Amino acid sequence: MNLKPWKLTLLAALSVTGSAALAQTSPQKALELERYSEARAALLRAPQSNETNYELGRLYQMREMPDSAAYYFNRVSLNQKDPMTLVAAGRAALAQGKTAEAEIQFDNAVKASKGKDQKVYTMIAQAYAESNIKDTGKALSYVSAGEKLNKGGKDDPALMIARGDIYLKGETGGGEAMNSYERASLADPNNVQAYVRKGQLNMRARTYNEAKTNFDKAISIDPNYAPAYNALAETYYFAGRYDDALAQFQKYSSLAEKSSNTDAKYASFLYLTKKYPEALVEVDKVLAKDPNNLTMNRLRAYSLYETGKNDEALAAMQKYLQVAQADNKVITEDNVYYGKMLIKGGKTSEGAAIIKKAIDADPKKASELQNELAQAYLAAKDYPNAISTLKARMAATKGGELTDKVYLGRAYEMNGQYVQADSLYGVVVTERPNYIPGYQMRARANANQDKDSKQGLAKPYYEQYIKAATAAEDASKYKSGLIEANKYLGYYYYQKGDKTTALPYWQQALALDPNDQQAKTAVSDITKPAKAPAKAPVKRK
Repeated sequence: MNLKPWKLTLLAALSVTGSAALAQTSPQKALELERYSEARAALLRAPQSNETNYELGRLYQMREMPDSAAYYFNRVSLNQKDPMTLVAAGRAALAQGKTAEAEIQFDNAVKASKGKDQKVYTMIAQAYAESNIKDTGKALSYVSAGEKLNKGGKDDPALMIARGDIYLKGETGGGEAMNSYERASLADPNNVQAYVRKGQLNMRARTYNEAKTNFDKAISIDPNYAPAYNALAETYYFAGRYDDALAQFQKYSSLAEKSSNTDAKYASFLYLTKKYPEALVEVDKVLAKDPNNLTMNRLRAYSLYETGKNDEALAAMQKYLQVAQADNKVITEDNVYYGKMLIKGGKTSEGAAIIKKAIDADPKKASELQNELAQAYLAAKDYPNAISTLKARMAATKGGELTDKVYLGRAYEMNGQYVQADSLYGVVVTERPNYIPGYQMRARANANQDKDSKQGLAKPYYEQYIKAATAAEDASKYKSGLIEANKYLGYYYYQKGDKTTALPYWQQALALDPNDQQAKTAVSDITKPAKAPAKAPVKRK
């Protein structure tokens, strides 16, 4: 499936919360489950200690709030003989980007434990894994040192998961990351986190069946492990199985911590699965509590556009852009949607200029954005511009995709250029003979060239359409097309005077729709008895 990169960003940007079903979960476990609100509440209720401050630091690190993370790590009382306090000092430095200072503190923690405590190396590895530091060389040296302390040759699962997370920071670290998670699950076959991590790597590699297997395994170990349902939902989404994706996400949502973050995630998932009215309901829920939520304001404008409320969408987008531009948070798709809204609202030149500017600013997405521009022109019924944009896209992509040819054919057809449309549709059905709508498209293009149907230009294509649609497993979804095809062929033979051949087509159309008045009239006309000739008058003598 070809997923738009901005959509990946949208998913990743939203906090994923965990299960609220597991009462009395430790703060450490709540952090693993990404139940941040629950973990924070529990830690703030607990007596203040080095341990609670350390976990609060981790919490804020995971939520990408480095200043708050450093604040709590620095509240841990430094003790040169206590490795944990030295690791906390190192984490405070990492959170502030002071890598050299962090290394000094981590080295001191190793010295305090005389280099013989694997847990210290695991804590240091987790510090790097949970930070934004990209340079992994020093981090992996601590991991290697920790591995040498394995007891009986058995890996420490927590160290292996941290090892994998560190490797994932590099662009080519996927193989070693997967190896790390495999080692974690071998060391502890019931380690749910390891299976979820493996599944997430499978998703990244687009091996969706393997991803599903790993997430299913995680759920079988812990049916309340909400992040696994979330990840499984995203796997189905990326694989194009939207109904399954939504069902899994709803399971996740039923387990997840109740918060604005959960509602925001659900709203985004509904939007991504094209459930736009439902998405708007969830978006409004979040905005009622958090009116300045930038992502939800963005999503509200998008969803209003997708539900056909262009005037409201335009107002929402302009309001959102004022804030997003001030915070430098505008993404490419914002400009694309804004351009489409303007085009649909009649400001074609202004809208097109905005989308073209987005294309120039992001050349890697040029082909994708040209398609968005073409769709905007089609929606605005500006067919000449749609044609020129699609032709440019196809030229840039060496002939374009099948959908490009369908859209270009449609643009030609709507612009009255039926010969060009027929040519494009001919290419479509040649390249994809099992694409049933292609035969109907070609039939229509030919029917438009032969208004009175006397030449029968559309006849062979409607015949092909009937044959293909009738044989399809899901033939019911082609009902309206089959009615159209049978009526065309019935009329073609009727106006040629061949009522015998015409009748079965009209009867089939009537069987598909007993309320079709045109078919009723045609069947009645063809089947009514012929009037008997008048008798000659009797001559009386």
